[in-house]
Amino acid sequence: MEGTWFDPAGRPPVGRVLAAMTILPVLALAGWLVAGLPLLLLGRFTPLPMLLVGGGLAVVLCLYGVRLTRQSGTASASRYEPLDGSARQVAAVAAVAVASAVFNAVFHSEQLIIRRDPATYAQYAIWLARHGSLPIPYGTAAFGGADPALIFDSVGLYNHGGAVVPQFMPGTPMIYAVGHWLAGVPGLLLVPAVLGAFAVLTVAGVAARLVGARWAPLAALTFAVAMPILYTSRTAFSEIPSLILIFGGLALAFDARNRPRAAAVAGLAFGLAVLVRIDGLRDVLPVLAYSGLLIALRGRRDRGEAYARMGPPLLAGLAVGAGLGLVAGFTLSRPYLNYLSGSVVPLLIISGVVLVVTLLGAAFGPKLIVAGSARSASGRRRFGAIARRLPEAAAGLVVLVMLAFAVRPWVQTVRRHAVTPDDVANAQFIHATQQANGLPVDETRLYSEYSLYWVIWYLGVPAVVLATLAAAVLVRRMARGSGFVWLLPLAIIGWTTVTTLYRPGITPDHPFASRRLVPVIVPGLVLLATWGLRWVWARARQAGYGVRVRRAVAAAGGVLLVVPAAVVSIGTAFTPTERGETAAVEHLCAALPRDASVLIIERVTGARFTQLVRGMCGVPTAQLPIPQARTPSTPPDVAAPADVNRLVERIRSTGRRPVLLAALQEQLTPYGTPIQVMRLRTRQDEHSLVDAPNGTWSLSVDVWMAIP
Repeated sequence: MEGTWFDPAGRPPVGRVLAAMTILPVLALAGWLVAGLPLLLLGRFTPLPMLLVGGGLAVVLCLYGVRLTRQSGTASASRYEPLDGSARQVAAVAAVAVASAVFNAVFHSEQLIIRRDPATYAQYAIWLARHGSLPIPYGTAAFGGADPALIFDSVGLYNHGGAVVPQFMPGTPMIYAVGHWLAGVPGLLLVPAVLGAFAVLTVAGVAARLVGARWAPLAALTFAVAMPILYTSRTAFSEIPSLILIFGGLALAFDARNRPRAAAVAGLAFGLAVLVRIDGLRDVLPVLAYSGLLIALRGRRDRGEAYARMGPPLLAGLAVGAGLGLVAGFTLSRPYLNYLSGSVVPLLIISGVVLVVTLLGAAFGPKLIVAGSARSASGRRRFGAIARRLPEAAAGLVVLVMLAFAVRPWVQTVRRHAVTPDDVANAQFIHATQQANGLPVDETRLYSEYSLYWVIWYLGVPAVVLATLAAAVLVRRMARGSGFVWLLPLAIIGWTTVTTLYRPGITPDHPFASRRLVPVIVPGLVLLATWGLRWVWARARQAGYGVRVRRAVAAAGGVLLVVPAAVVSIGTAFTPTERGETAAVEHLCAALPRDASVLIIERVTGARFTQLVRGMCGVPTAQLPIPQARTPSTPPDVAAPADVNRLVERIRSTGRRPVLLAALQEQLTPYGTPIQVMRLRTRQDEHSLVDAPNGTWSLSVDVWMAIP
């Protein structure tokens, strides 16, 4: 039975079990997303079609992936060995993944009230789960028709084309909707913990392939205890699904080396990262260039030819996946892309340039390589001296880049002056956060110069040093013509790490800003640090040290990787945030009449609750504009009485019941008897600017209701 998935005794070899179980998450997500987008575009994203089409395609891809792993292996220097692994190692990886799921499920967050991105994703997913279509209609008939005072958009949602369009790409909400279908809002809130466990398996799988199965449990544990991973595995973020697709794509690309056509599935996974998160377009740019390089290697009579056959299917899969993402972006998330045009347009231009270069390389690369091979001996001697110095220069460049980020806070202060209304709001937030942190007030600060220290907070100095060492050694090897298997992983990790650390592009309070490190940087540096520890261990063996010394090196290295990350995480790991929101929202919805048309007359409540009441309570909802000028008797941040009274009468004319919501009792007193329908006292994430977060802050939310 050689060459099949089973050994002669009829049992699946342990290494193949490890290989298979670590690519199932990416294959399942890929099948679900590929099926889900067309159904969503048709307005048919509902449980039965998705079960039949999405579930069926996910199963087909998983079965194909299991077959693919029968020739999986691990990279050792420049050769391949069968994927090693003992039952104990497989069990350890599975145990870390299960522990991650259970731990994060127990301490999961309940972010439903829209204050930041997780609640926006949650409300987006709830709408898709309940309605299966986009955009979100205004429902003006419930307010007596259109009126210039009616505002239907809110934080995280745009007014576009006569309807409401949620912020962000639709891939992530399509994944979270599964939890709502299975168990309502509580089920949706547990999906991040499941995805976090999938991410643990995925990172362990890449480590098993590129470092060795014996090192996979260490990589899985180091990854799982890092605070950014705990944080994004407890609430609705897009970063963990993006991580699964990118690193799952790396595992699939590795497994496809003996079956080149299978590289199309790897390319598809890479491309679908764009459907989940628009920044995924930047993260997978190296895959585009890598595909062109593989195609250019055609015609070489060495081991490069085996890789070259992967080029066309990898490029085709990438085009399909990224194409689906761009279609979704320009049809379902157009206002979001318009908002990000300052960064999206340059990224699209860069992608276009890379694509053109890739196509030119594919067309002319083989001829150039043949011509280069026929170069005269004198020409080879002329460039020989440069070629001999190239490996050391490349390794030195890796170290210099990391040193540059290390000294950046002493030579640069990154600022942004407010231009747009969003910039002004961000500056006001930074101003308030600086005051809360006891820092000098300078609302133009972005703190991006500290980005490398964000990584050091969460992973520790030993991990960053080992990862830098590993990257330098691997780059040096590739410059010498070996270790080609690491080219794509290093390209993705290096490109995304440098570009993200240079310009994080996020409000710099932590742990919120730590999400930028999740898709590539944290798993990538954990992978490299694990390889670096293996390299040190191997050097000890080559130096003639005995088994005890080598075990001590491995144990000490493992402690240096796991303990710093775990210690930093302890401050927040056991404190769930925004607990009680589910019950508070249920109480709010129960208090609303079924025939209500809700008008939110206060600014903060309107920003936080417009979509929540519309989507979760199922009643038409709008907020009213807040006048810039007010009379001394008018409370601040409240709609003009003339607008309120006019719309109340218009709602009554439709036969529906007008309901007013606000944050304070006195804001509703002029219109009726206020009733408090929400009194939430909970904990929220800390907002730390220059230190790792080590606790949580209090959060109070009050909502009052009046029926005129």
